[in-house]
Parts: sequence; structure tokens; C-alpha cells
Amino acid sequence: MIKLVKYVIIDILRSKVIFAYTLFLLATSLSIFSLEDNPAKGLLSMLNIILIIVPLVSLIFSTIYMYNASEFIHLLVSQPLKRTQILIGLYAGICISLLIAFTVGAAVPVLLLEGSATAYIMSFAGLALTSVFVSLAILSSVITRDKAKGIGMALLMWLYFSLLYDGLLLLLMFQFSDYPLEKPMLVFCALNPVDLARVLILLKMDISALMGYTGAIFNQFFGTNAGIISAASIMLLWIILPLLIAVKKFNKKDL
Repeated sequence: MIKLVKYVIIDILRSKVIFAYTLFLLATSLSIFSLEDNPAKGLLSMLNIILIIVPLVSLIFSTIYMYNASEFIHLLVSQPLKRTQILIGLYAGICISLLIAFTVGAAVPVLLLEGSATAYIMSFAGLALTSVFVSLAILSSVITRDKAKGIGMALLMWLYFSLLYDGLLLLLMFQFSDYPLEKPMLVFCALNPVDLARVLILLKMDISALMGYTGAIFNQFFGTNAGIISAASIMLLWIILPLLIAVKKFNKKDL
């Protein structure tokens, strides 16, 4: 499996898409912090990149790579290798490659230019979101054989987690505004990795007061060390559960 991971990493790092993605993140992060006098504004600008662009690229690139590597996967299945090892090896190779691209393009510049606790949380959020959405991409590529349907499913996942979920949550809050929803909001936040990353970063930027009483509830829970550990554990579940489902379906799939 280690040889498979190495092969996938080398193959992906040679890709022009990954080079362009790294260059885009690097140019964006350097330009944002060079144009903004206030580091906090620079971090807010980077927040949009991390919460929108990083999940989108991770999902689409991973899904397309899995479909393009279908013949290679068929060859691996014919070898004396367990299907679980094959899929986990593919996930590890794709994930590590995208993590390297994010680290070089965004995490390192942000930490060098703004080495605050918020910058470290933001870098962690970017790495975690990359891992989560690669896992979701693996799941979408295993569920359906059709490339167009798989990419469409990946786009719908990104649209749901990045845009639609917040709208549905606001609708729910308006419909049940007469009821105390502060504590259930913690559960709803955990059901979306993008929202979870957003809340962690905003709380570290000390602007939770703008979120009212709900912000105080978030700060009381996620603002502590135990809250950060809980958030990291939830992110880990978001990585493991889709991958486990994908492995289960891949083992039963007729190739």
C-alpha cells in the first residue's frame, strides 16, 4: 500500500492542475496580506478562500482523478491486494498531495505573515476541510460508475455544505424563533464541516460578540481547549465515516 501511496503522490504532484492550485493559493495569500494593513482583515479574506475554494478543488479534483484512474484501479484489483488497502491507499495519496499543495500555497504564507493563534486555527481548518472533502469525493466516485453523475454529486455536496446548509439553517431559525435554539445550534454546526471550521476561526478572531447570545454559547463551548478537541474529533469523524462507507461499498462493488 505504501508503494501505491507514493505512486499516487508523485503522479498528482506532476499534474499542472495541482501546480496551478498551489500557485493560486500562494499568489492569493501573499497579495491579500501585502494589500491589507490590518492582519485581521487579511485573515477574514483568507477565510473565504479556505471555506469555499479549498473544499471545491478538493472535491472536484479528487472525483475526476478517481474516474480517470479507473483502469489503474481495475489493474490493482486484479493483483493480490485487498480492496480496502487499494481504496485507502488512493485516498492517502490524493489527500497528502492536496495537503502539500495547501500547506505550500496557503498555510506557510499565512503562518509566516501572521503567526497568531487564529492563523494556526485557520491552517488547521484548511487541512481538515481538504481531508474531509477528499473523503467525500472518494465516496461519490464509488457510489456511481458514471463520471458525469459522480462529478454532479460532488458539486451538489459542495453546494449543500458551502451555501445551501446556511440558508436552510436560517429558515429553521426563523420558523422556530420562539424556541431556545442556542444549544441545538451546536449540533447543527457539527453536521456541517464548513460551518464548524467557520465558527472555530471566527471565535479565535474575537468577534463572537457580533453573533449575540448564540456567539456566547459557541464561545463557551468551542472557545475552550475541550471545545477545540471536540471540534477536531468531529472533523476526524467527517473524514473517517465517508471513507468507511466508501470502503464498504467498494468491497461489494462489481467492477
